[in-house]
Amino acid sequence: QHWLATGRASPRLVLVVVFVALLLDNILLTVVVPIVPTFLYMTEYEGANSSVSSALPEPTPAAPRAPPFSSVLSYFGNTTVPVRGFTSAAELPNGMGSSPPGHPPSTPQTPARGCLEGGEFLAQENTRVGLLFASKALVQLLVNPWVGLLTNRIGYHIPMFIGFTIMFLSTVMFAFSGTYTLLFIARALQGVGSSFSSVAGLGLLASVYPDDSERGSAMGIALGGLALGVLIGAPFGSIMYEFVGKASPFLVLAFLALVDGALQLCILQPSRISPESTKATPVSTLLRDPYILVAAGALCFSNMGVAMLEPTLPIWMLQTMCSPQWQLGMAFLPASISYLIGTNLFGVLANRMGRWLCSMIGMAVVGISLLCVPLATNIYGLIGPNAGLGFAIGMVDSSMMPIMAYLVDLRHTSAYGTVYAIADVAFCMGFAIGPSTGGAIVRALGFPWLMVIVGALNVAYAPLCWLLRSPPATEEKMAILGQECPMQPRSYTPKEALREFPLTEESDGEAGNVE
Repeated sequence: QHWLATGRASPRLVLVVVFVALLLDNILLTVVVPIVPTFLYMTEYEGANSSVSSALPEPTPAAPRAPPFSSVLSYFGNTTVPVRGFTSAAELPNGMGSSPPGHPPSTPQTPARGCLEGGEFLAQENTRVGLLFASKALVQLLVNPWVGLLTNRIGYHIPMFIGFTIMFLSTVMFAFSGTYTLLFIARALQGVGSSFSSVAGLGLLASVYPDDSERGSAMGIALGGLALGVLIGAPFGSIMYEFVGKASPFLVLAFLALVDGALQLCILQPSRISPESTKATPVSTLLRDPYILVAAGALCFSNMGVAMLEPTLPIWMLQTMCSPQWQLGMAFLPASISYLIGTNLFGVLANRMGRWLCSMIGMAVVGISLLCVPLATNIYGLIGPNAGLGFAIGMVDSSMMPIMAYLVDLRHTSAYGTVYAIADVAFCMGFAIGPSTGGAIVRALGFPWLMVIVGALNVAYAPLCWLLRSPPATEEKMAILGQECPMQPRSYTPKEALREFPLTEESDGEAGNVE
């Protein structure tokens, strides 16, 4: 009990709870990426074709005068039968019977590595899988503002626990869903739980780390949990699905979610209501702040690139590289590792070199990396572009998340639930617009043009981050700070603001007054 009492007052244990919550949320986010395309292909396309093929051979006994093997060769020459496990359809006649002398099989040969068949189905699946992936972000987009308002009224602890509960139900539903509709519902339910966990978790961190430098480091570590979840999710899902079964990765995640719930019960005490001490700035006021909008736009467009890759890259690999199932998740491994490195490195480094500069460079690198993705001819060619993409997104995320709290401290009241709801909305817009439109663009223009469009968009947006170089305080905030420190007026547009945020001393003074 003494350990729990001291732990509840420790910001580090709060950071551990938020880290674990973001970790599990993002493992579940990415574990479905390699599973859903192949699962839908095997259950819908192959299931439909196997039922058709079982009905087709019935009329063959009615033609006894035909040559012994002609019906077999004619059937397999005109109808493509996909074989489970990516086996080439051309191998199937050899198992059914030998060819007559002088008559080689006339079946069109598929690629030697056994690509998936059914090109029209795969083209349509791009759109369906994109909508399924986007459903989580769309729901999260709608729920985020309400969660931000809720945290201002009752605090962060109860919403965090609600997020855990919903996440657990979504994980169990994923494990036992066998149709597209049930998978869609489970993905949308995950969006509700993710909204509670992310908004409440980031707001809780901003409140327990009032110092801007410490807050930046804490945000970098928390985003490291997000990165680690992305890192583990796709490879873990593809390997478990290939060698154990569809339900296995989700059951493991459900067990880990229970551990996270026990951790929250011990440390956060979610039955306790603790509203914000200061009245939060209305959402409408924050949405009219151009600096907050620029930061939110950087989060949206940088994450839109990887959001478009999630549903389209596995299917493009199946069509062009004929990749086995386990490679579909491993393709995202370089991006995940580099994102983990980028968030932890620039959580500290961005404050020294300027967060606006980190985000501007990061968005430019995101665009260049996306332009290089279609140049790959095998999975090894994806290592460089995906690694650059993950590292650059880590630069943007670890810079923009602390800037959101800093802008609220500088220009509004220091209540963080609402502004992190806006940040999460921006994040979710990238993951909603990306998959939903990415599949349609691939079907209309092709995968390479999709990468060109989103890459050019990131490069074009990057210069706007320069506006965050030295944002001014509002007149009301300047007046309050002038009354608190009448002997030491400070300008909010000097060069030294690049290295040290101007509110550091005043924030300490405000914290002392509150105490």
